[in-house]
Amino acid sequence: MTRYVSSCFITLFVLFLWRVADIADACRCSPPHPQQAFCDADIVIRAKVVGKKALSNEIKYDIQQIKMFKCPNQVIHAIYTASSPAACGVTLEINKEYLFTGKLETGRMHVTLCGYNPPWEDVSAAQKNGLTHRYQSGCDCKIIHCTSLPCPISTTDACMWMDWGTNNGQNLACIESNGSCAWQ
Repeated sequence: MTRYVSSCFITLFVLFLWRVADIADACRCSPPHPQQAFCDADIVIRAKVVGKKALSNEIKYDIQQIKMFKCPNQVIHAIYTASSPAACGVTLEINKEYLFTGKLETGRMHVTLCGYNPPWEDVSAAQKNGLTHRYQSGCDCKIIHCTSLPCPISTTDACMWMDWGTNNGQNLACIESNGSCAWQ
């Protein structure tokens, strides 16, 4: 009986360690401000997801590009993401439109949970205006995500983003004017 209990204990312990390893590999990042995601991205597009194919360690989503906001000299037909959310993979719905902010790697567009990829219907009118008119002009400004107080800014080339019920995530852009950056 003791040998059986020891065997069960060891099995449970190994399973526990395996699960801890999965949790340790989980995707961790704070959501970016839409303008910061725009500025950090190689490609920003509006597209409709029209197909999905699981590959060995990633998922390929076939898309129909509707509008290019950044990197206008290339048509994107597919985006790639990690195969699981734990590896920062994005889960998308077929026949739904999204705003994608991604990186160009070996000629392919990649998106992650750490980017900004909302359904197009959730993008506010002010954000749509930012995509076409304002965000690019604010890329010299840094957006500092403040998660707790105090959150001092010691530079003039940055805007503090608290996102605690404020509207600067939805309706404002951090724009440089007269040598310093401010929400506008």
